[in-house]
Amino acid sequence: MKRLRFATVLALFALSLGSLAQAATGPARARLDAFAQGLHALSGNFTETLTDPSGKTGQTTNGTLVLEAPHQFRWDTLAPYKETIVADGSRLWTYDPDLEQVTVRKQDTEEAHSPLTVLTDLKQLDKDFTVTEQGERDGLVWLRLTSASKDPQFDYADLGFDANGLARMQFKDQLGSVTDIHFSNWQRNPQIPPQDFNFTPPKGADVIGDLPVISTQPLKN
Repeated sequence: MKRLRFATVLALFALSLGSLAQAATGPARARLDAFAQGLHALSGNFTETLTDPSGKTGQTTNGTLVLEAPHQFRWDTLAPYKETIVADGSRLWTYDPDLEQVTVRKQDTEEAHSPLTVLTDLKQLDKDFTVTEQGERDGLVWLRLTSASKDPQFDYADLGFDANGLARMQFKDQLGSVTDIHFSNWQRNPQIPPQDFNFTPPKGADVIGDLPVISTQPLKN
């Protein structure tokens, strides 16, 4: 199924702002705190695999990601197909070059506070998620995030840490599918060109959704 699974990560982690969650203490939380210390921007690579509720594993995709506080990110799938998602802080753009189609909608709290973007704001993490230690498996120590929303659209997200920081993220949606994302080549606080978060629909692409209003000024004589 040709679909950028991280797009659903951002949509699935619906939050109830103002709900309080209990912060966890332990080995995984200590590694999260260390990884997030002083972090305001992040770039790296990913590989992503989806397992459906029956246990069937789909194809593995790979690509690159960048994020920057407070709520900007870019997620590019490079193989076996190409797809781009850009959150510019106001709108969420999804571009499928094979279909020559762009979808756009307003970026709301669902995208603004995903398990990745809250890495740059641990106060938001403890406000919007219940955080529990999950022990060690696969050579990593794990932390589970459960949405504080009264009507969550996902079961959980697990963050796996090694000595260098965040190595994996697994999340289970309410349909029972599990997405497993491996991260590599992290660069902390890189200089990210502003244009990385500015998306302009390619010429000839169909654009669907809530386009921003572009104001114009009358020409002066």
